[in-house]
Amino acid sequence: MQVDSMKNIYVGNLNYRATEEELRKLFASYGTVDRVSIPLDAATGKTRGFAFVEMQDEAAAQEAILALNGSKLGDRTIIVSEAHPKPERAHTRRSNGERRFGRG
Repeated sequence: MQVDSMKNIYVGNLNYRATEEELRKLFASYGTVDRVSIPLDAATGKTRGFAFVEMQDEAAAQEAILALNGSKLGDRTIIVSEAHPKPERAHTRRSNGERRFGRG
């Protein structure tokens, strides 16, 4: 018997008032939800309009992605897809110690 690994799901275009409980309830109908994370903007302390949902079972996560992508949550049409790791940003230090990001 194969054991499926945990799956991380990206949920975008969220209403800024969306709650962890609301997302947990939405995804729970497809399988066990381990964690819901709604990142906050460091400057304002408000939500950033997206979240991550971790589900135990990969098959259940795929089912949730297919079923929920393009569906309505509140007044918004949400985007639901497999989450991908954040790419590392290239940076260098200038001679004065300042960091410089990107190219140029």
